[in-house]
Amino acid sequence: MRKALTGVLSFAMLVGTATAAGATTTAATAAESATGTQAGQRAAQDIKDRILAIPGMSLIEEKPHPGYRFFVLNYTQPVDHRRPGKGTFQQRITLLHKDTTRPTVFFTSGYGLNTNPRRSEPTAIIDGNQVSMEYRFFTPSRPDPADWSKLDIWQAASDQHRIHTALKRIYDRKWLSTGGSKGGMTATYYERFYPRDMDGVVAYVAPNDVVNNEDKAYDRFLAQVGTEECRTRLNNVQREALIRRGPLHELYRKQAAERGYTFNTIGSMDKAFEAVVLDFTWGFWQYSRAADCAAIPVAADSTDQELFEVIDTISGFSFYTDQGLAPYTPYYYQAGTELGSPDIEQPHLKGLSRYGYQPPRNFVPQDISMRFKPKAMKDVDRWVRHHGTRMMFVNGQNDPWSAEPFRLGKGSRDSYVYTVPGANHGANVAGLPAEEKAAATASILKWAGVAPASVQQNESKAKRLTPYDSKLDKRDLEREPTLRP
Repeated sequence: MRKALTGVLSFAMLVGTATAAGATTTAATAAESATGTQAGQRAAQDIKDRILAIPGMSLIEEKPHPGYRFFVLNYTQPVDHRRPGKGTFQQRITLLHKDTTRPTVFFTSGYGLNTNPRRSEPTAIIDGNQVSMEYRFFTPSRPDPADWSKLDIWQAASDQHRIHTALKRIYDRKWLSTGGSKGGMTATYYERFYPRDMDGVVAYVAPNDVVNNEDKAYDRFLAQVGTEECRTRLNNVQREALIRRGPLHELYRKQAAERGYTFNTIGSMDKAFEAVVLDFTWGFWQYSRAADCAAIPVAADSTDQELFEVIDTISGFSFYTDQGLAPYTPYYYQAGTELGSPDIEQPHLKGLSRYGYQPPRNFVPQDISMRFKPKAMKDVDRWVRHHGTRMMFVNGQNDPWSAEPFRLGKGSRDSYVYTVPGANHGANVAGLPAEEKAAATASILKWAGVAPASVQQNESKAKRLTPYDSKLDKRDLEREPTLRP
């Protein structure tokens, strides 16, 4: 009887287990089916609809490009991420959509936004999507009224964090951040404050002014770059321009009258004139190559008009006018509050210069309050050295901004610094020597999770995954005011 009862209980337990297992299997199958249906519905839904379903996202326009969808969008951001209920503004972004199964690159110039389809170098290397962000307070991505105290590197990094969080639901593969010049700085600051967002950082020609009052590295650079003959030729143009200040003033005054330039922010036409002249040598090396020095005229043999024109071509007499400064007020504000700015000696101009290198305060309207925070850049530099992971810095050998670069430390992991021989402010991975180019490309592919098996086994086989596209890959090296990154 006991034996029979045990058998009945065992049978009952077996039936119960089988029934429960069957129920579980049925439930799992149903769940899988539901999940599959949802995934299928998402796949079938137009990508534009999915993007615009994100709260705060709105469409400005869509532009066609073969193989991609390109959207210009507005995204609602809080003016102050610490107090999100205290006002919002519309921040412009663009989205170059390839496929949700591809990795995504987050690009920023650190300035305004190009609303034409463009592909950064990392995007071309990994064959990915690209999100581009206009930096806060650059027109039209500016709160109204503008509380300038809310323009800092943490607030801007928080803008990127919110955009990434919103789009990660759609683009759920690996993400890399990138940018050149101030954009490279921006990518680095973003990584410092939100190190878990990105899977890698590629920062191009990003200056690192750790101690704002110590700029001897720039003086050493300008004393050694290129050949002595070229340096002398450039220096003589500056000297001759200051010696001929009177007649060149007349040419500048005529240009200003014809173009409607005014000088209220900097204070006078003379201050603007000298600022442009003092930028000349720096501007040449930032945007030109050593071979271009042959086109610089011998200063003593040049007419006033020739001297004026060569300076205007290299450093631009429009830059320090009210009209030239206004679009860059956000940059000058940040340079004077956190980023720092070069203050170089140029001893060959001793006795001729009236103002020296003028501080950012001179380039921002006086009704905007500014206070420098000396700890901001030290904090970022320390973080890169101690905690930087999967970070790449690409510098130009002949780029003045690369004289004070980011450096790695004992705490840096899977991170690299490359210098492109002979390159200026447009330095990129493609310009590196073959072995370094392959190594850098392999790192980018691996960080994005798309390195082919051949590259995993042998980095020398690494190459970009897309063919060159003359429109998408056009280099928009914006000629910002020359002593600006």
